[in-house]
Amino acid sequence: MYFISCGPTITRQVRAFVLVFLIEAVACQIRYSVPEEMRKGSFVGNVAEDLGIDAKRLKSGGARIVSDDSSEYIRLDGDKGFLVVGERIDREQLCGQTSPCSLNFELIMTNPMQLHSVVVEVLDVNDNAPVFHEKEMHVEVVESALPGTEILQVSATDTDDDINALHGYTLHPTTHFNIKVLSSPNGHKYAQLYLSGALDREKEERLLLTLTAVDGGEPQRSGRLKITVNVRDTNDNAPVFAQSIFKASVKENVPKGTLVARISATDADEGMNGRVTYHFNRMPSNVAELFLLDENSGDLTVNGVIDYEEHKVYEIGVQAKDQGGQSTSTNVIIEVTDVNDNVPIITLTSFSNVIAEDSPSETTVAIINVKDLDSGKYGKVDCRVNGNIPFTIHSSLKNYYTLVTTGSLDRESNPEYNITFTAVDEGSPALSTNKTITLRISDVNDNAPVFEKSYYEANVMENNSPGLSVFSVKAHDSDSGQNARVSYLLIDAQLNGNAISTYISVNAESGIIHAIRSFDFEQIKTIIFLIKGQDGGSPSLSSNTTVKLNIQDQNDNPPQVLYPVQTGGSVVGEMVPRSADVGYLVSKVVAVDVDSGQNAWLSYKLQKATDRALFEVGLQNGEIRTIRQVTDKDPVNQKLTVIVEDNGQPSRSATVIVNVAVADSFSEVLSEFTDFKQDKEYNDNLTFYLVLALAVVSFLFITCLVVIISVKIYRWRQSRVLYHSNLPVIPYYPPRYSDTLGGTGTLQHVYNYEVCRTTDSRKSDCKFGRAGSQNVLIMDPTGTMQKIHRENSILDEPDSPLEVRHLMY
Repeated sequence: MYFISCGPTITRQVRAFVLVFLIEAVACQIRYSVPEEMRKGSFVGNVAEDLGIDAKRLKSGGARIVSDDSSEYIRLDGDKGFLVVGERIDREQLCGQTSPCSLNFELIMTNPMQLHSVVVEVLDVNDNAPVFHEKEMHVEVVESALPGTEILQVSATDTDDDINALHGYTLHPTTHFNIKVLSSPNGHKYAQLYLSGALDREKEERLLLTLTAVDGGEPQRSGRLKITVNVRDTNDNAPVFAQSIFKASVKENVPKGTLVARISATDADEGMNGRVTYHFNRMPSNVAELFLLDENSGDLTVNGVIDYEEHKVYEIGVQAKDQGGQSTSTNVIIEVTDVNDNVPIITLTSFSNVIAEDSPSETTVAIINVKDLDSGKYGKVDCRVNGNIPFTIHSSLKNYYTLVTTGSLDRESNPEYNITFTAVDEGSPALSTNKTITLRISDVNDNAPVFEKSYYEANVMENNSPGLSVFSVKAHDSDSGQNARVSYLLIDAQLNGNAISTYISVNAESGIIHAIRSFDFEQIKTIIFLIKGQDGGSPSLSSNTTVKLNIQDQNDNPPQVLYPVQTGGSVVGEMVPRSADVGYLVSKVVAVDVDSGQNAWLSYKLQKATDRALFEVGLQNGEIRTIRQVTDKDPVNQKLTVIVEDNGQPSRSATVIVNVAVADSFSEVLSEFTDFKQDKEYNDNLTFYLVLALAVVSFLFITCLVVIISVKIYRWRQSRVLYHSNLPVIPYYPPRYSDTLGGTGTLQHVYNYEVCRTTDSRKSDCKFGRAGSQNVLIMDPTGTMQKIHRENSILDEPDSPLEVRHLMY
């Protein structure tokens, strides 16, 4: 901190002295003077030139005057950089008897912020004449009074200052009386009227005197007091005060009636000439309203409100009179003692109510002015900021404080601060004042969007309509405004060689996910993709979330029959011996459904049959078994129609025709077939077609015999190979029916088939068991056979006399 002179003394009609005060920004104190009673708009000073600042800088910096009580008198012309008179200035009304009389204010500019103190001294002009407290006075003087006897003391008041104040007194006539011009301890002049020559009441009973008070101004002004002197008979002793000057002190704001001083005087005369009364003498009217003097006792008491800030010392003239017309005057000096009766005053000089959250530390937020009207330690003020907030204040110019930030700001944690200033003086008890300002924190883009979930999972039914709204994602951004506006973007990837954007899309505003195409569960079961949430800040911030879309199966595929294979030339499918017992396994219908879950659960029902009382179909396993003993009366040819239904809603189905021959040998089947053909041809035209029928039957018989024998031999050879082999039977899976995704394939159940072979392949039997728990032989990847125990097999028949191999597929 150091002081330099901003410039030399300025002399026009105005005198200026510039003081530069440097803390963080340049601050100057400029002093001007201006006579009172100047017209509105009169030039005071070129503040731009005196500060060395371009007038354009004043305008661009928003220069303004900040003052508690001076802003109406002095105005800033921002275009020219001049200070001009704003309102008529009356020095006496503004400052009273205080000298010098000054207007103090501050000139503030921003961008950058600068603070300059300006003092304008108001010069007095002689616009007030001296005024006596009374226009006319009456005094009595005894004729025996000796020359030099004091008659009275009287003073006039002139509210002007300096040379324009009260200058002196003149008396007319001066035949018997004259005056002495004296000065009180505070420099105030008063006139002492004394007897200059002997009086003779018989010659002159009444004398008229004119006392004139004049000031020293140009032109000179004056005030007159008429004094009527009544000459009384002899009273040769005047009252005498106990002391020449009475001094007292009183605290401000004492209650009415408080005793200030007790004035006493004595008179050596007797009777009425010795009775003394007390009266105020040469005292301004405003002071007379504050005190009360008891005429008889001389007690001086408080009669109004004593305010130290208005007057610190009161000088009161008191006159003691006896009843014979003699009087004596004295002065009472009353010192007012200050008490701590004024709270500090906090004024917000400059304030920015919005600050960015990324503002650096030590950023200036506000400038405040703190002052206390009391004096001494009562006027010393300490200012602080309340609460644990990232702000503090620094002292700059006298009584000025700067509010600055002390740390980082976060709008998301505290969008605004209520900052309370507390100003405390040093009184006992101390007085304090609080002032609260609200500071809003403006947002910057410092928070990325956050999804409600880091992982979303949703389901959609296959065969959906394109454009279907699947579900939505939601992200929140702690910022505000455009910085919190979240847009949703699909992060492109590959699925089955195609861009993920060809399967799904996301609405950028709402986050709703739409299916672009119709999904097929049998082709796609799961879609996993990423969605980015991006805010609207600059630069923008973003975050990602993972979405798993499960395609749910619909019952859109009917069952497909794997066995028996339907061919147009098949006449006989299975053979049942007439000796078959009840429950004999005729055949097994094997079907699959490419759907999943309950849509792939299949049930088997016998729809049509040549003889419904002979066969039944297992509901769950599709096994065709006899339900009674086969008799000789049962027809050889039995045609069964089996319907396979899945468990979907609505269900889908497929039908299969199973041809069963009830016979003990193939020749019996062939014979029945031959008789059937002959009867038919005979019925058509027995005579014409007999020869043709015999030829056809013979040809067919030979062909069928060769085919059947070949097939039987082939099956017998295969059965022998399987019988002597330790290798498992590897089933055949049609394309797309294998379970390659672990639980989502076509064959979801374990089927165990009991293959029973004898040396007579015609009598060999094949049993198909439903899914169950039993001992199963499987081959592991190393080729080693392993035995797995499964319980509760419904196919384990204790009465089976044949060797059983359990095969699983």
